[in-house]
Amino acid sequence: MKVIVDPEGCTGHGRCSSVAPDVYLLDSNGYNLVTGVPIDVPEGREEAARLGARMCPERAVTITEDAVASGHTPEPPGSR
Repeated sequence: MKVIVDPEGCTGHGRCSSVAPDVYLLDSNGYNLVTGVPIDVPEGREEAARLGARMCPERAVTITEDAVASGHTPEPPGSR
């Protein structure tokens, strides 16, 4: 699982980090240090990362599920 923090959407509330500080690393102003690129969520911290995303009042966090980890392998385009 990965999260992506929108650099334009993050306004420094820091609510995401309040429940998952190991996923959402903040600068001294409350903004995410890593934005615009996928951040790997440590194993066992998926629910905290999801909660952090839900707590963002700006909806600046996107969750991406890893297809391999979920047991789902996407079909190649045009295979149907």
